[in-house]
Amino acid sequence: MNKLAFFSGLLFGLGVLLSGMTNPDKVLGFLNIAGAWDPSLLLVLVAAVLVAFVPMQLAQRRSKALLGDPIAFPDTRSITGRLILGSAVFGMGWGMTGLCPGPSLAALASLHAPQWLFFASMVAGMTGFELWQRAAASKTQRTTSPARPGATALGSNS
Repeated sequence: MNKLAFFSGLLFGLGVLLSGMTNPDKVLGFLNIAGAWDPSLLLVLVAAVLVAFVPMQLAQRRSKALLGDPIAFPDTRSITGRLILGSAVFGMGWGMTGLCPGPSLAALASLHAPQWLFFASMVAGMTGFELWQRAAASKTQRTTSPARPGATALGSNS
């Protein structure tokens, strides 16, 4: 494993823990803008944007990372139905549980059953989506590939 990646992840995890983002009650208090709003996580978000702004600007001008890996940014900035649906599902999950992927991984260290249940559910959902996407791509490939002479719709020769 790359040592820089390990220590970057460790630093991220410590930051998430120290900021309180692994505490679902704190996150839900931040998201509750119509009730007893807790603005303390706003400082965390602003600090994260400020820390990431310059490196992101520099990364957009490069094709490779400092360690030689390719940098892959999305090839489009258009808003799609998939983007809206994914954002809505993410937001609903975050609003219902107070956890999102990065902090949920760090929260596993607490050994509390709800954090483990959330993480397992998240992984199951991600795996299910990946399998669904692969099946859809496979189906699209089968229906758009040219038919072999003598092949039936099921792909067998009769």
